[in-house]
Amino acid sequence: MTGKWNYLPLTTEEQKLENELARRFSGCEPISELLVQRGITSVAEAEKFFHPSLRDLHDPFLMPDMDKAVDRLNKAMGAKEKIMVYGDYDVDGTTAVALVYRYLQNFYSEIDYYIPTRYDEGYGISKKSIDAAADSGVKLIIILDCGIKAIDEIKYAREKGIDFIICDHHVPDDELPPAVAILNPKLEGSTYPCPHLSGCGVGYKFMQAFSISNGIGTAELEGMLDLVAVSIAADIVPMVDENRVMAYVGLKRLNSNPNMGLRAIIRTCGMGGKELSISDVIFKIGPRINASGRMQSGREAVELLVARDIKDANARSLAIDQYNKDRKELDKRITDEANAILEARGEMHSPKKSIVIYNKDWHKGIIGIVASRLTELYYKPSVVLTLANGLATGSSRSVQGFDIYKAVDSARDLLENFGGHPYAVGLSLKEENIAEFTKRFEEYVANNITADQLTPQIDIDALLTFSRITPEFVSTLRLFNPFGPGNQKPVFCAKGVRDFGSSKLVGKQLEHIKLDLVDDTSGKVINAIAFNMAQHFDYIHSGEPFDICFTIEENRHRNATSSLQLQVKQIHTPR
Repeated sequence: MTGKWNYLPLTTEEQKLENELARRFSGCEPISELLVQRGITSVAEAEKFFHPSLRDLHDPFLMPDMDKAVDRLNKAMGAKEKIMVYGDYDVDGTTAVALVYRYLQNFYSEIDYYIPTRYDEGYGISKKSIDAAADSGVKLIIILDCGIKAIDEIKYAREKGIDFIICDHHVPDDELPPAVAILNPKLEGSTYPCPHLSGCGVGYKFMQAFSISNGIGTAELEGMLDLVAVSIAADIVPMVDENRVMAYVGLKRLNSNPNMGLRAIIRTCGMGGKELSISDVIFKIGPRINASGRMQSGREAVELLVARDIKDANARSLAIDQYNKDRKELDKRITDEANAILEARGEMHSPKKSIVIYNKDWHKGIIGIVASRLTELYYKPSVVLTLANGLATGSSRSVQGFDIYKAVDSARDLLENFGGHPYAVGLSLKEENIAEFTKRFEEYVANNITADQLTPQIDIDALLTFSRITPEFVSTLRLFNPFGPGNQKPVFCAKGVRDFGSSKLVGKQLEHIKLDLVDDTSGKVINAIAFNMAQHFDYIHSGEPFDICFTIEENRHRNATSSLQLQVKQIHTPR
């Protein structure tokens, strides 16, 4: 789908700041523009941005209830109470459980972990899990990446003598569960400086506070930031403030001395020796960890991430890799089925502003991925539902700028349960309520979404000629890593580029273009790849000028060799 290109030159005030920064980055003119766009107003701030440090992490005791959480944990350990670390079955939840469990194991042995099964128990806390905890003598449950809406379940746990510490980052309701402590930077009235932590990030802050309260050094905990980096990337939380610091340090750890389980995944992916990026985490590591919870059991992912034997880790990684292969096949089949239904409905030309689709036979572990695919294809907020445990259970995904949590919340009286973020929400409802939910969801979306939000947008950071793509520029651009929401990989626009004469179609169906490009500012030939844009090849091959928007990609290896390529996001031709 062709998107609208947006480029907003700097304002007069921003131009003044850019001129000041340009003196520091002379010879790399676009760099100062990129910095100003990210709210950086001085050379000192730029240096801090380029060199994230753990010194810049916030005091964990700024988070509401942190003192209560630490006191209750210390009390449990002092009284030799049995502790359970409980988490969601996705990447964020399993990395969080692995981090907290593994770290506390250094100081305490009466501790175990629990991951609910997606198909028997569903999301969050279940009475089945509470009964299991009570039967095994658990007195304290630390719950990670879920729990913020588990009011009835935590009341039930209290009746059985079990306390809860909630470490969550999902949007809370007005009524909160009766936990001993609730660590959630999104709580009403919270002034914690970084409100968009991942679930694993909240767990890390809890362990940081525990360490401070007990005078424990930080080296062991900081060595687990690779798990936090994986959670930040996979859960797509804003890459700003201390998220960016933790992702930066965690990514370095991932590239130097990763967690044994992550090392096994890296080897299984065939990425050994390559310098890993956030994109590698999102597209290679994250899906494999997720596949465990989608296809089998999230507990297997935790078992991998806490493994201490390399043979065991490699065996578990191979099993999870097979789950991922199975997931891909299932994902493709269900996506094709969903597309066939929507094409039969005439969805591409429908005036409706949203999609709700239901099939009782679809695999519950895949519907979130399918919702993402449909949102990408039709560029509408999408809900995909299937039948699980007697309820229509589903996942929703949104388009840029539209809060789908509020859309789902508008029909909360029809729902049995729901929770999530502005861009992704999980929900369940009775089958007989699907038609009314579909109607109400569409009404809310139609009344609140804008025309721009229903059109793919490509925000261009800077206009760039090929003469400016120098080794110094590329080296400085590398310092903008790690990328994510709030610090997206810069998108550039080059106007009037031409085929050098050697561009060609590639791919099994010749659907991609491998480009060799030149412009009027430089004699250098720039390599580029344009995926699924074969329809432009005849025009490009004619030698006529065209415009591209693109990102600059480097394939870097740990032996310092690298190659540079433009990844073309879209092509504009005069016809």
